[in-house]
Amino acid sequence: DFVCHGLSLSIGSTDPLDEQFVRNLKQFMREHGIKFYSEHLSYCSKDGHLYDLMPIPFTSEAVHHVAARIRRVQDILEHKIAIENVSYYAIPSQEMSEIDFFNAVIEEADCDVLIDINNIYVNSVNHRYDAEAFLKAMPAHRVAYAHIAGHYVEAEDFLVDTHGADIIDPVWKLLAKAYQLYGVFPTLLERDFNLPALSELVKEVQTISQIQHAWANQHEKQSA
Repeated sequence: DFVCHGLSLSIGSTDPLDEQFVRNLKQFMREHGIKFYSEHLSYCSKDGHLYDLMPIPFTSEAVHHVAARIRRVQDILEHKIAIENVSYYAIPSQEMSEIDFFNAVIEEADCDVLIDINNIYVNSVNHRYDAEAFLKAMPAHRVAYAHIAGHYVEAEDFLVDTHGADIIDPVWKLLAKAYQLYGVFPTLLERDFNLPALSELVKEVQTISQIQHAWANQHEKQSA
């Protein structure tokens, strides 16, 4: 199966939704047998296009705004999309916690979830919360697939989601916890730059597979 993952839909923007892009996407997905589309819970446009994924204020107004835009995308595609939790470093306005905001958007939009394991870990360090508690609070029945990646350590209490480093042990453990909680689901390794030898990337893909097999066997034993 193949999926499309977006960087430019700008689902949280106050600019008009680019419906022509969504229609083009629908045609592309049909022509190439794409299983589904995923996008970030963020925005990247305001009277022009930005090159970063900007965080959305954690407010009830933003929940309704973003959920309505997701529903519109799904109506055009005639298919649910998956929304990814993003890394962020500051929030301009915050009425609720990150997980409460994320879950409220997902529920109101009636969409699926793309879990970014590294983003949970990065945010848990930067904003001092429990990564496992965040993971446990996600809606299990909506999980479609996951991303996992490495990050840059700017300081002991400041991590940057770069997709440019090896995955560290706490992130691997968080992935295993996700499989323990929700069963085994497809997981994509992300590496955008500082590319190592292909053999090193293959090792990380094999690690994903090993963790998946371990938890698949565990779930089979528990259900036997």
